[in-house]
Amino acid sequence: MLSRLFAPKVTVSAHCDLPCGVYDPAQARIEAESVKAVQEKYQANEDADYRTRCIIIKEQRAELAKHHVSVLWSDYFKAPHFEKYPELHQLVNDTLKALSAAKGSNDPATGQKALDLIAQIDKIFWETKKA
Repeated sequence: MLSRLFAPKVTVSAHCDLPCGVYDPAQARIEAESVKAVQEKYQANEDADYRTRCIIIKEQRAELAKHHVSVLWSDYFKAPHFEKYPELHQLVNDTLKALSAAKGSNDPATGQKALDLIAQIDKIFWETKKA
């Protein structure tokens, strides 16, 4: 009798932790765009204090971008996505490594590489949303 009393009244299922619509690679892209912009500003300014602030901001934004990519990988993408896009694991790994490189560099080319990889994740993400 107790099992019937405490049994769930409604059963739901979803392919992700929350109803769809909360995940979007745009969050990672925006942070990565900030990384590249700060790298460009760093290169254009010789003031030591300004450059120090650039480094701090760039590192924070790169870490946020890594977080957003990691959340997509661990919470949004599921086994059927990895089966359809077998390159996805490596792409996410490469993106996280590129963001780490951008975090440790003041060369805007490293920021652009991270943006290019995020664009590939974005493409796959939106293809999965169509399915």
